[in-house]
Amino acid sequence: MKILALSDIHEDRHLMQKMAEKGAAEKVDLVILAGDLAGHTNSVEGLVGPFMEKGLEVAVLPGNHEGMAEIGFLVDRYGAKNLHGYVLHKGDVGIFGCGYADVGLHQISHEDMFNTLQKAHDSLRNVKKKVMVTHIQPSESILGLGVFPGNKGVRKAIEQFQPDVHICGHIHETHGIEDRIGRTRVINVGKKGVIVEI
Repeated sequence: MKILALSDIHEDRHLMQKMAEKGAAEKVDLVILAGDLAGHTNSVEGLVGPFMEKGLEVAVLPGNHEGMAEIGFLVDRYGAKNLHGYVLHKGDVGIFGCGYADVGLHQISHEDMFNTLQKAHDSLRNVKKKVMVTHIQPSESILGLGVFPGNKGVRKAIEQFQPDVHICGHIHETHGIEDRIGRTRVINVGKKGVIVEI
Protein backbone atom coordinates (compact mmCIF):
# COMPACT_ATOMS: atom_id res chain seq x y z
CA MET A 1 0.00 0.00 0.00
CA LYS A 2 1.28 3.46 -0.92
CA ILE A 3 0.26 6.61 0.97
CA LEU A 4 0.97 10.26 0.20
CA ALA A 5 0.93 11.99 3.59
CA LEU A 6 1.26 15.71 4.26
CA SER A 7 0.37 18.28 6.88
CA ASP A 8 0.53 22.01 7.66
CA ILE A 9 -0.78 23.13 4.28
CA HIS A 10 -2.10 26.44 5.65
CA GLU A 11 -4.35 27.15 2.64
CA ASP A 12 -1.69 26.67 -0.04
CA ARG A 13 -4.01 25.73 -2.90
CA HIS A 14 -1.25 25.84 -5.52
CA LEU A 15 0.67 23.24 -3.53
CA MET A 16 -2.41 21.03 -3.35
CA GLN A 17 -2.61 21.02 -7.14
CA LYS A 18 1.03 19.90 -7.30
CA MET A 19 0.51 17.28 -4.59
CA ALA A 20 -2.53 15.88 -6.41
CA GLU A 21 -0.42 15.52 -9.55
CA LYS A 22 2.29 13.80 -7.50
CA GLY A 23 -0.23 11.44 -5.91
CA ALA A 24 -1.63 10.47 -9.30
CA ALA A 25 1.84 10.02 -10.84
CA GLU A 26 2.92 7.84 -7.90
CA LYS A 27 -0.35 5.88 -8.09
CA VAL A 28 -0.95 6.21 -4.34
CA ASP A 29 -3.75 4.27 -2.70
CA LEU A 30 -4.55 7.01 -0.19
CA VAL A 31 -3.77 10.64 0.59
CA ILE A 32 -3.59 11.57 4.29
CA LEU A 33 -3.86 15.22 5.31
CA ALA A 34 -2.65 15.34 8.91
CA GLY A 35 -4.04 18.68 10.03
CA ASP A 36 -3.47 22.42 9.77
CA LEU A 37 -5.07 22.66 6.36
CA ALA A 38 -6.51 26.09 7.21
CA GLY A 39 -4.50 29.26 7.62
CA HIS A 40 -5.20 32.87 8.54
CA THR A 41 -8.62 32.95 6.82
CA ASN A 42 -9.63 29.61 8.38
CA SER A 43 -10.74 28.30 4.99
CA VAL A 44 -10.34 24.74 3.72
CA GLU A 45 -12.15 25.43 0.44
CA GLY A 46 -10.35 24.00 -2.59
CA LEU A 47 -7.77 21.98 -0.67
CA VAL A 48 -9.18 18.47 -1.18
CA GLY A 49 -10.86 18.93 -4.56
CA PRO A 50 -7.65 18.55 -6.62
CA PHE A 51 -7.11 15.05 -5.20
CA MET A 52 -10.70 14.04 -5.92
CA GLU A 53 -10.34 15.27 -9.50
CA LYS A 54 -7.45 12.80 -9.87
CA GLY A 55 -9.57 9.97 -8.43
CA LEU A 56 -7.57 9.79 -5.19
CA GLU A 57 -9.08 8.82 -1.84
CA VAL A 58 -8.40 11.35 0.94
CA ALA A 59 -8.41 10.97 4.72
CA VAL A 60 -8.25 14.04 6.99
CA LEU A 61 -8.06 15.07 10.61
CA PRO A 62 -8.01 18.49 12.28
CA GLY A 63 -4.88 20.29 13.41
CA ASN A 64 -4.84 23.31 15.69
CA HIS A 65 -5.96 25.66 12.90
CA GLU A 66 -9.30 23.98 12.11
CA GLY A 67 -11.99 22.13 14.00
CA MET A 68 -14.61 19.52 13.29
CA ALA A 69 -16.77 22.01 11.38
CA GLU A 70 -14.08 22.34 8.70
CA ILE A 71 -13.42 18.59 8.67
CA GLY A 72 -17.16 17.96 8.39
CA PHE A 73 -17.25 20.29 5.38
CA LEU A 74 -14.50 18.27 3.66
CA VAL A 75 -16.33 15.02 4.42
CA ASP A 76 -19.68 16.32 3.14
CA ARG A 77 -18.40 18.24 0.13
CA TYR A 78 -15.66 15.94 -1.14
CA GLY A 79 -16.27 12.58 0.48
CA ALA A 80 -13.03 12.74 2.47
CA LYS A 81 -12.71 10.22 5.31
CA ASN A 82 -12.54 11.64 8.85
CA LEU A 83 -9.78 9.96 10.89
CA HIS A 84 -10.40 11.87 14.14
CA GLY A 85 -11.39 9.00 16.44
CA TYR A 86 -12.20 6.75 13.50
CA VAL A 87 -10.67 3.85 11.60
CA LEU A 88 -10.15 3.41 7.87
CA HIS A 89 -9.49 -0.12 6.61
CA LYS A 90 -7.56 -0.45 3.35
CA GLY A 91 -7.10 -4.13 2.65
CA ASP A 92 -5.21 -5.56 5.61
CA VAL A 93 -3.98 -2.11 6.74
CA GLY A 94 -5.83 -0.31 9.52
CA ILE A 95 -5.46 3.47 9.78
CA PHE A 96 -6.63 5.33 12.88
CA GLY A 97 -6.09 8.80 14.27
CA CYS A 98 -6.74 11.79 16.47
CA GLY A 99 -6.42 15.45 15.57
CA TYR A 100 -5.73 18.75 17.37
CA ALA A 101 -2.59 19.86 19.22
CA ASP A 102 -1.30 21.74 22.26
CA VAL A 103 -1.70 25.35 21.06
CA GLY A 104 -4.29 27.49 19.29
CA LEU A 105 -8.08 27.33 19.30
CA HIS A 106 -8.26 23.58 18.84
CA GLN A 107 -6.39 21.90 21.69
CA ILE A 108 -6.56 18.46 23.23
CA SER A 109 -5.25 17.13 26.52
CA HIS A 110 -2.75 14.29 26.72
CA GLU A 111 -5.40 12.09 28.32
CA ASP A 112 -8.08 12.85 25.72
CA MET A 113 -5.58 12.23 22.94
CA PHE A 114 -4.73 8.79 24.28
CA ASN A 115 -8.37 7.88 24.98
CA THR A 116 -9.43 8.88 21.45
CA LEU A 117 -6.60 6.87 19.91
CA GLN A 118 -7.33 3.89 22.14
CA LYS A 119 -11.01 3.85 21.22
CA ALA A 120 -10.17 3.96 17.51
CA HIS A 121 -7.41 1.37 17.85
CA ASP A 122 -9.72 -1.00 19.72
CA SER A 123 -12.09 -1.02 16.74
CA LEU A 124 -9.43 -2.28 14.30
CA ARG A 125 -10.33 -5.67 12.85
CA ASN A 126 -8.29 -8.23 10.90
CA VAL A 127 -5.32 -5.99 10.12
CA LYS A 128 -1.71 -7.00 9.53
CA LYS A 129 -0.33 -3.46 9.54
CA LYS A 130 -1.32 -0.36 11.50
CA VAL A 131 -0.88 3.33 10.68
CA MET A 132 -1.56 5.91 13.40
CA VAL A 133 -2.13 9.53 12.39
CA THR A 134 -2.03 12.60 14.64
CA HIS A 135 -1.34 16.25 14.02
CA ILE A 136 0.96 16.75 17.00
CA GLN A 137 4.19 14.83 17.49
CA PRO A 138 4.84 12.43 20.39
CA SER A 139 6.59 13.69 23.50
CA GLU A 140 10.26 12.83 24.03
CA SER A 141 10.94 12.75 20.29
CA ILE A 142 13.60 14.41 18.16
CA LEU A 143 10.69 15.84 16.17
CA GLY A 144 10.21 18.41 18.96
CA LEU A 145 13.82 19.65 18.78
CA GLY A 146 13.99 19.60 22.56
CA VAL A 147 11.89 22.80 22.53
CA PHE A 148 8.36 21.67 21.60
CA PRO A 149 7.21 19.12 24.19
CA GLY A 150 4.78 17.10 22.09
CA ASN A 151 1.92 15.03 23.44
CA LYS A 152 2.33 12.34 26.10
CA GLY A 153 -0.88 10.66 24.95
CA VAL A 154 0.59 10.17 21.47
CA ARG A 155 3.76 8.73 22.97
CA LYS A 156 1.79 6.35 25.19
CA ALA A 157 -0.33 5.21 22.23
CA ILE A 158 2.76 4.47 20.13
CA GLU A 159 4.35 2.50 22.94
CA GLN A 160 1.17 0.58 23.74
CA PHE A 161 -0.31 -0.05 20.27
CA GLN A 162 2.99 -0.31 18.34
CA PRO A 163 1.73 0.90 14.97
CA ASP A 164 4.04 0.16 12.06
CA VAL A 165 4.00 3.83 11.07
CA HIS A 166 3.02 7.00 12.90
CA ILE A 167 2.30 10.03 10.70
CA CYS A 168 2.30 13.52 12.24
CA GLY A 169 3.14 17.15 11.49
CA HIS A 170 2.75 20.35 13.55
CA ILE A 171 6.42 21.30 14.02
CA HIS A 172 7.42 23.04 10.80
CA GLU A 173 11.11 23.01 11.67
CA THR A 174 11.27 19.19 11.58
CA HIS A 175 9.20 18.50 8.46
CA GLY A 176 10.62 15.46 6.69
CA ILE A 177 12.49 14.17 9.73
CA GLU A 178 11.91 10.65 11.05
CA ASP A 179 12.26 9.12 14.49
CA ARG A 180 11.81 5.57 15.75
CA ILE A 181 9.98 4.62 18.92
CA GLY A 182 10.30 0.89 19.50
CA ARG A 183 9.23 -0.77 16.25
CA THR A 184 7.29 2.32 15.07
CA ARG A 185 8.57 4.55 12.29
CA VAL A 186 7.54 8.10 13.29
CA ILE A 187 7.43 10.63 10.43
CA ASN A 188 6.79 14.37 10.48
CA VAL A 189 5.44 14.50 6.94
CA GLY A 190 5.14 18.27 6.64
CA LYS A 191 4.01 20.47 3.78
CA LYS A 192 6.26 18.87 1.17
CA GLY A 193 4.72 15.48 1.85
CA VAL A 194 6.16 12.01 2.14
CA ILE A 195 5.37 8.83 0.22
CA VAL A 196 4.94 6.03 2.77
CA GLU A 197 4.87 2.44 1.60
CA ILE A 198 3.47 -0.14 4.00
